[in-house]
Amino acid sequence: MKQAYRVAGIDVHKSMLAVVITDVSAEGEFHFERRKFGTVDSQLKALSEWLSEQQVQEAVMESTAQYWKPVWRQLEGQCKLHLAQAQSNRAPRGRKGDFRDAERLVKRHVAGELILSFVPDVEQRLWRTVTRTKYQLTRDRVRLQNQLEAFLEDARLKLGTCVSDLLGVSSQRILRAVADGQTDPHFLATLAEENLRATPEQLADALTAVPSLSRLHRDILKLFLDRFDLLDSQIQKLHRQIAQALHSHQQAVVRLAAIPGLAVDSAQQIVAEVGPTAATFPSPQHLASWVGVCPGREESAEVSKSNRSPKGNRTMRRLLNQAANAAIKSQGSIFQLHYRRMVIRMGHNKAIWAIAHRLCKLVWTLLHRGLDYIEYGAERSVQALQRRTAKQLRQLRALGYHIIPPTKTEPSA
Repeated sequence: MKQAYRVAGIDVHKSMLAVVITDVSAEGEFHFERRKFGTVDSQLKALSEWLSEQQVQEAVMESTAQYWKPVWRQLEGQCKLHLAQAQSNRAPRGRKGDFRDAERLVKRHVAGELILSFVPDVEQRLWRTVTRTKYQLTRDRVRLQNQLEAFLEDARLKLGTCVSDLLGVSSQRILRAVADGQTDPHFLATLAEENLRATPEQLADALTAVPSLSRLHRDILKLFLDRFDLLDSQIQKLHRQIAQALHSHQQAVVRLAAIPGLAVDSAQQIVAEVGPTAATFPSPQHLASWVGVCPGREESAEVSKSNRSPKGNRTMRRLLNQAANAAIKSQGSIFQLHYRRMVIRMGHNKAIWAIAHRLCKLVWTLLHRGLDYIEYGAERSVQALQRRTAKQLRQLRALGYHIIPPTKTEPSA
């Protein structure tokens, strides 16, 4: 007979927690105790003490925005915690309530009907925080670059038509001189690097509107450049912190960075998302399902109406999609060969998603088994050549040809 144990259900909100506790036994009857708590530190400590007094062994909560994180950190190590996706605990229309939601959490958890989220350990959560913050700053830098280009167009400075990167060495040197009050276009053109494709005459022609710039335009340009300097310094600081945090797992980063389409930065983000050995996922199929790069299935009456991929980890989906688009451009790589074969019948988008699926399974193999990536490219394995030869022989014999395979000859001394 199954031994009874105590389970808590926590409905998480921004300023309050609805908590219920019940005994789970073989009879399946639930008698709930209800209590409300706040979300400040003193209230979370009171919640921890109450669960300890009630000898709660498991607790399940909803993943409501970011509000579940303080509760998780307070109860971590005290009892076994589960984080349920809120969609799997939806209430029937007109039957929703705070304590009802908490009770439904417990009932569905005991019945195994909840979709539970993967929550890594404390160290890996810190890796995620640093890598995701760096990505957000990088995205802000790109957005700021687009705003700067729009500002220069408004000021009639056509520098963007002469340089490919507005944040390059030449363009930054010119823009800083403009912000400091320089008005001579020919002098500004001499500040560019010698290997710049645009000639000094072209640069001077693109900067002819500099003398007409107002003081306000120069001040705003100075603000843009100061924000760029701040973002660059913060990104570099986070880059060093990530390297220090993953120093003990640098071999895993090196193995992933060797994959076509990936680099050190993306490899660090993948390690932060799935762990240095992907130990949580027992197989590459489990990882692909968690990421959401595998085909989905919506079956009814033995008919699948949609094969659309399920939702998954957004960071990993973005990384694998970017890596797939880069891998197919790597000359001679196996991913380029697979893409060329699939794009004819699947189209670009589906072929890219299939490449992302392959990359996801490859990531699991390299991390979980500690293997190094070897690029064979167009070279086929002996087994593949044998299968291809056998297939061609069958096709020829089906057409009525009498084929005798050549016998292997020993090489001469």
